[in-house]
Order: sequence, then C-alpha cells, then structure tokens
Amino acid sequence: MATSGNDSSEHKAETLSIDAGGTLTDTFLMDENGKFTVGKAKTTPEDESRGFIKSSKDALGSWELDVDDAFPNLVSTVYSGTAMLNRLVERESEVDVGILTTAGMEDTLRMGRGRQSYTGFSYSDRLHVNTHKHPEPLIPRKRIRGVRERIDVKGNELIPLDQYENDIREGVADLLDQGVDEIAVMFLHSYQEDRHEQRAKEVAEEVIEEHDADTTVMLSSEYYPTLKELPRLNTLVAEAFAAEPSRQQLTRVQQSVDDHGGEVGVRVMASHGGTIDIYANELARTLISGPIGGMIGANYFGRELGYDNLVCTDIGGTSFDMGIIIDNDWKIDYSPEMARLLLSLPMVNMDSVGSGTGSYVRVNPTFDKIELGPESAGDKVGVCATETDVETVTVTDCHVALGWIDPENFLGGDMPISREVAEEAIKEQVADKLDMGVYEAAEGVIKILENKLQNDLEAVVTGEGYAPSNFKCLSYGGGGPVHTAGYTQNLNFDEVLIPEWAAGFSAFGCGAADYEYRYDQTTSIDIDADLSMDTAATTAGAELTQVWKDLEAKVKNEFDKSDIGMDEVEFQYNILGQYQGQLNSIDIRSPVSRVDSPEKLAELIDTFEEGYRRQYSEEARSPELGHTITQASVRGVRDVVKPEIPTEEVMGAEPPADAIKGSREAYWDGEWDKTDVYDLHALNPGNELSGPAVLEGEATTYVVPPNYKTSLDKHRVHHLMPEE
Repeated sequence: MATSGNDSSEHKAETLSIDAGGTLTDTFLMDENGKFTVGKAKTTPEDESRGFIKSSKDALGSWELDVDDAFPNLVSTVYSGTAMLNRLVERESEVDVGILTTAGMEDTLRMGRGRQSYTGFSYSDRLHVNTHKHPEPLIPRKRIRGVRERIDVKGNELIPLDQYENDIREGVADLLDQGVDEIAVMFLHSYQEDRHEQRAKEVAEEVIEEHDADTTVMLSSEYYPTLKELPRLNTLVAEAFAAEPSRQQLTRVQQSVDDHGGEVGVRVMASHGGTIDIYANELARTLISGPIGGMIGANYFGRELGYDNLVCTDIGGTSFDMGIIIDNDWKIDYSPEMARLLLSLPMVNMDSVGSGTGSYVRVNPTFDKIELGPESAGDKVGVCATETDVETVTVTDCHVALGWIDPENFLGGDMPISREVAEEAIKEQVADKLDMGVYEAAEGVIKILENKLQNDLEAVVTGEGYAPSNFKCLSYGGGGPVHTAGYTQNLNFDEVLIPEWAAGFSAFGCGAADYEYRYDQTTSIDIDADLSMDTAATTAGAELTQVWKDLEAKVKNEFDKSDIGMDEVEFQYNILGQYQGQLNSIDIRSPVSRVDSPEKLAELIDTFEEGYRRQYSEEARSPELGHTITQASVRGVRDVVKPEIPTEEVMGAEPPADAIKGSREAYWDGEWDKTDVYDLHALNPGNELSGPAVLEGEATTYVVPPNYKTSLDKHRVHHLMPEE
C-alpha cells in the first residue's frame, strides 16, 4: 500500500477518508504530521460498513495499528459511497414514494425532456431514435396525484388552493392506501412562493394522522427551490427514493466507527465539492461523491505542486470519470445528468462513461465485433475471480491473460485469481467466435477500451474549447495506471502524471475537502439599465440581500447541528447572472455579502462584467440591456487539516535492489516479451524505468508499455512519457 511515511516512528491516525467504489473500497489515513497511508478492500454493497472496516485495517497494517488502536484518535472521518447512486441506477429502493403535484403535471416524470431521453447513451446511439428511449420513471404513474392550484412565475396566486384542498385529502388518502412511506410535494413555481406547498403539507399531515400512518411529507420548496420542474421533481424524488434510505448505510458506517472507539461524526462528500454531515437536510447532494473526491484531490494536488491546469482521469471498475481544472478551479454544473435523470443540484462539472476494468466483454453476433459494457462485474472483478459467480469475461480477465497483472498479487493476494480460468473464458466467449487467438483477442479488447477512452477524453477537452497540450493529465483510480499510456497516446498532453497513491486518490481528495454546506435559490431579479444605483440598491439589491440572508440562515442551521461555531465558518456568496433577455447565465462569486447600498451593488455588477468579458469577450458585453440575477447561492466553509503530499530526497536513476521483483513474460503488440517487474512502493525518487515494465502495488498495478519510460519525482509522482 502507498504511504508517505514509512519510517518506524509511531503514528497517531487523525484523519480517515473512505471511497467505496463499485468494485473496491479505498482508505486514506493521515496522521498528526500529515503523513498518510492507503488501503483497499472489496466493496460490500449490502453493508458498506464491512468493506469500510476491512479497508481501514488494510491501511493501518502498514503502521502496525488496528482499528481499535487508531479510531479513538480520529478527529475527522469522511465517507463517500455508492449505495445511493446504485438505488437510482437500478430503480430499486426499500421505500415507496408518492407524489402530489400541480394538476395537469402528473405525467412530468413520464414525459421527461428530449435531453433526458439520451443521457447515458453512446454518441452513435444518440443519433438513432430506435436505439434510445425515455428512462423508466422512478415513480409509477399510479402513485402520482394532481392538485388544482397555480402560482405564476412571478409568485402571484392564479388559482387559490383553499378551494381545492379536498384534492389533497383524496390524493393523500389514496397514496396511503397504496402503502407509501414518503410523499413528495412539487407545485409549479413554488420556488417563488411556497405557501401552497406549505398548506399542502399541513393538510397531508392531518390525513396521515387520521390514518395513523408513519409517512413523511417532503416539499420541493424546502429542499430544492430552483427553476425547471422536471429536474426539481427528479431531485426531490431522489431525496425520498434513494437519499433517505441511504442514511441507514451511513448510520451503519457511523456505528462501526463508534463500536471501535471513535468519537467523531462521519461526514459525506457532497457534489458541490465540500463535505456535509450524514444528518444534513439535502442528502441527495452526496449521490456522486467518490469521483467528486478525485476532483477535489486533484485541485489540492495542483495547488500544492504548482500545476494550475489539469485534466483529471479516474478509472475504476465500472466507469471512466473525467474533469477539467483551470487556474486551480472547476466549473459547477447546475443541472447535471445522473442515472439517466436530469437533476437540480450543483455539482462539480464532470463527464463519465460506463467503461472500467470490470466492464463486460461480449461479441455482437450480428456484426462479429467486440463490445464493452456498459454493464460491469463491479466488486466481483471478473471470471478470473474464482470465488465469485461472474460468467462473462471482463477487461480485468484480459489483463490477467496478457500477464500484466500477477494473479498472486491482486489486492495484495487477498482475492484468489486464476489465469487459466480467464484464458479459457476469453477463448470460449471471444476468441473462438472471431477466429482469433486468445491473447490476440485479449489485446484487442484492451485496444478497443483504450481507443474509446482516448476519444472520450479528447472530446471532453476539445469540447470545452481547449487543446490537450494546455494541460497536464492526472491519472488515478485503481485501473488508471494500467491504461494511462494507452488512453493518453498521441493526445500530446504537456505531461502525464500518476501519483503513487493513485488507487486511493479519490479518498485522498475526500480528506482534502473542506467542511461545507451550500444552499441555492432561484430568483428573477431584474436590474434595469436606466435605473440609478440608488434606486436599484433599494429594490433589486434589497431583494437579493434578503435571499442571501435566508440562505445564510439555512447554512448556519446545518453547522449548528454539528456544533460548529460561526466564528469557524467563512461565508461565500454567489449569483447566476445574465444580461436581460439572454438564455444562459454565468456563475459569479460576489465580492460582497450584501448589496443593499449603491456602492456594493455597483461592485457586484462590475464583477459580473469582468467575468462576462473573460468568458466571452469585451465585444460581447452588453450592459445597456440591463442585468438579471437568476439564482442566488450561499456557501459556508470551515477549513480542515489537509493531507501532506510527500517530499523525499531525490536519489539516482537506478532502482534499489529491493524494488526489483524479477521479470515475467507479458504480451505486447502481438508478441510475448520479457517484462521487468518492480515493487511500486520500494522505488526511490529519481528512479527512471523503461518499458516494458510492470510496477506492482498492493492496491494497483502501473503498466509501462514498450517504447515508454517513467520517472519518479520527489513527491512520489510518476511522470510517464514516450521514449524519444
């Protein structure tokens, strides 16, 4: 396992970060001096706390500590898991959810949007109508009831609710007869005026009490008061359908910490880039936490080592996640796609494709071609894992057959792997069907995967208007170092970097994430161009200031739950702004916390103008149109102790004797070749190696193909480059 402190001095574990992925659970442990160690174990989806403890034990083993020794000293524990996202992907939950919505909008989930009909599909499938369809709604139509009411886009009442309260009573009674556990209420434009939703909750709770039921009512205006009814309803339903049941998983993780002497609350990685308490109101913000941890870790890594612009790539067992960091910052996506749903929550902008080391390999019988995924073996790895029931070949089976992965070293030898079983399955399921040799077929699978990843990566970078040469590519994840050379080939990145702790990098990022709560509110605040600053400050400025104050109170309430004083919290204020009449807004961090004076409002507008100029051009600025603020946000951030990136003395180019494990035959470019094998963690800074070579760690394998070389710097980061 990777560690930044391998001397024999005593360690006192203080920070614990866990990333429970679809296949493996990674642990990142840091001591009081910023030194860290990384561990890994199989993910246990049915009870993630078991994988959490086993992975923690693996990490602590390098310090000769056990969980009972380490957990009492913990001051911070951050967790990111997959249980919540899996519920959405599989459309399965332990709870039944019903919906009350504005009459006439009952089919919102079934109708969806055109964009939602093709999310998650490959580019080729998006082009053909017959290859994609609307995703299955989370809630069946029979559990959705309409209520006659209407608030308009400005918050004015058009159809009074009090005339139709019987719609609520009948709807709730029907949902209770169907046995629902949660009732989600989403009325049109309740983000502007919530009194109809609040009254609906009061009436619904009266009916629930009459039926002696144990059903909870959730309001979109209390959870996600934002524009666009489909993403808002999807997100509210996700909160009830997936987030609330997942608290049980998180509670078990907390209980496992408590059982081993820990006295610290577990926090969860949130989509906006901070960590929140497991009892936070909006838990759906943690739906996609692991990959976000990687982005946070990459940003911290870049700031510490002077890398301003990074393309982040994370390969796990189920997916390939990509993100871009420019000037040590990332973009926020306010309507992300997740589990084939459009959601209404802020998320660090990332792209993900269903290709990983656990992806299934099949032969399309119609076209006689190899196809990968999108299904994955997940934590069961592949056919080669003889203790599992996997029957379909995976990418990992091909790694094993080609000699890239040592069957005796997988997960440090904790998981039995059979090369013979992998080869036989590849022969039967792939090679024979294509009239190919086993190793030719296995290498073909790898090339197809890496070409696909390369195309996806290039599309993400160039799609944002950049060239790969402007960035350093950071590769991490358990499968990243195996394929880095393949998917970065010919893209001409400035540099390609692989941290030694790549397998635990997302967990490392969770440890670098601040304690942060964020609340957002849709607004429609116009600042007309012909208004004086005095008038604008007393109207638009006062309205925005009040929204910020309300959001600030929500953030304070979350920190109060965790007994964190406001003197420890820094507040940040943002808007989404545009020129009046435009379709799209830009994200602006406000230089002031209040805009109820002409001077402060002018400062905010000047900041918007500068941001618009940078994003588009000076010529595109149009202040004569006036301005509109479409969303307000407040973030509360408490700084945490960050991991220390290792810094060691640079030695010579030759690796030490104890780093050389020997050699074995491996298959490269159609032929077997003698391949040097090294201990990934025994190499010294300054060591340089030429391919073909395999660097084996307990949590990952780093592959250096022929005609490539790698060097290890003083921060234990590998630099991969083609041989000149």
